[in-house]
Amino acid sequence: MRQPLSATPSRTSSADPVTPDPAQTTLPPQVSPPTFSLTTEPLTAAAGPVLVALPVLPADGAEAPAVGPGAADVADQLGLDLLAVLEAHRATGRAGEVTTHPVPDHDRVTAVLLVGVGDTGDDALRRAGAALGRATKDRDLVASSVASVAGDSGLHAFVIGLTLGSFEFHWRSSGPVAQPVRRVLLAGAPDRQPTVDAAVAVAAAGWRARALAATPSNLKSPAWLADRAVEVAQASGLACTVWDEKRLTKEGFGGILAVGRASATPPRLIRLDYRPRRARGHVVLVGKGITFDTGGLSIKPGEAMVNMKRDMTGGAVVIATMGALAELGCPVRVTGLVAAAENAIGGDAYRPGDVVRHFGGRTTEVTNTDAEGRVVLADALAYAVQELSPDALVDVATLTGAMKVALGLRTGGLFADHDVLATALEEAGRASGERLWRMPLNADYEEKLASKVADADNAPGGPGAITAALFLQHFTGDVPWAHLDIASVGDAPEDRDEWTAGPTGFGVRALLHWLSGADPLAGLR
Repeated sequence: MRQPLSATPSRTSSADPVTPDPAQTTLPPQVSPPTFSLTTEPLTAAAGPVLVALPVLPADGAEAPAVGPGAADVADQLGLDLLAVLEAHRATGRAGEVTTHPVPDHDRVTAVLLVGVGDTGDDALRRAGAALGRATKDRDLVASSVASVAGDSGLHAFVIGLTLGSFEFHWRSSGPVAQPVRRVLLAGAPDRQPTVDAAVAVAAAGWRARALAATPSNLKSPAWLADRAVEVAQASGLACTVWDEKRLTKEGFGGILAVGRASATPPRLIRLDYRPRRARGHVVLVGKGITFDTGGLSIKPGEAMVNMKRDMTGGAVVIATMGALAELGCPVRVTGLVAAAENAIGGDAYRPGDVVRHFGGRTTEVTNTDAEGRVVLADALAYAVQELSPDALVDVATLTGAMKVALGLRTGGLFADHDVLATALEEAGRASGERLWRMPLNADYEEKLASKVADADNAPGGPGAITAALFLQHFTGDVPWAHLDIASVGDAPEDRDEWTAGPTGFGVRALLHWLSGADPLAGLR
């Protein structure tokens, strides 16, 4: 049943959710990302105390690395031999290398940071920004000419790297371990402001996705996640509708209801709508929103459950992406759907052997309750095809451990039934620094989905990532569709480049790069 959307952001909910103890479910104030502004003044003219950051280029056949734009003025104002400083520290100029040289006697400048920029490509500038962000935590001001070695795409990458490399999340009584640098002055003319603004919007979306995924599940229920979506809608001018468990039941969302029914916090379906004037086509994004995954009755081992608060990363990516579309001038209509549920254990938990009827009528035999992500995604995908008739459909999910085995921890998996869509997403991943590797949507394994009692089996065995994608494909109709399995990159094991240890929010940058292009649906309509 098609439901009308309100003209203004709104929330639909008729249930009374479980009320948690506020003392146990109130996040302390979180840190904010850095702010950025441009300056044409000398870096040493900034009101102190200020850290001055300069680019260092590798030797590349020369005898020693070189210091880039802004170095001559800084050397003259501070009386420094910067090449001697590089030599003393054995600096190489590799991307992300930071050499710190204190300036104890200056009235404004407290230190000079010499930042390696490698080949000055976007990846190198993103890495340099992240390293500078980590090196300047708990400081008030950095004045930097690092990104002056590159054009707009390098500046864009540098701002994103510096922001995301500074990410912090905490729930400590004593406050965060560190604060990101408060302000960053970038050497550059005012005509570069649109580039900085776009980079800030993308970085803020990545930050939001990480924060949502990092929030512990004693706070992050499906209703809580829906409330965050409402806040994003109100801030970004989106329409928002939330299905509670009563409406989900009435309209036949059997997959979401089955997965979420054992939890004390009922499931939700979240819809966000971005509608620009003269929209050129329609994209639907679908995110897996499992706010905690015990595995259900097919219970996970304890160590595998520890990071399951982030099993809603796909949903966080969709919410964060939707919130940035207007700022980036996305030219197409975009609808975001998040199927949110907690896969819990209880007397009403769905069981191996149960048969679930999805939105639209297709049925699934549940043989493993820990293969729940595809069960909730199926409802949302079917709804998107039947009710929204999009030009393209993309789902995002931390779906299968098999993807981590296949691709390691730095690359996301991409399945697609349309070559143009697959190519567009692969290119967006490369440009944004969120690399995707296309996997085979191999129909030879289709027979594994067979069930003796239902239309499909939810856990037909290996190859696990491929059979999961084939399961989902049955709910996508004839709409060009891509499936991003980001289980391989949902968590970063350590700080590296712009990734910080913990939930990554992987997918926001790639999707925003694609959707903010001049014609995201070229070749798809």
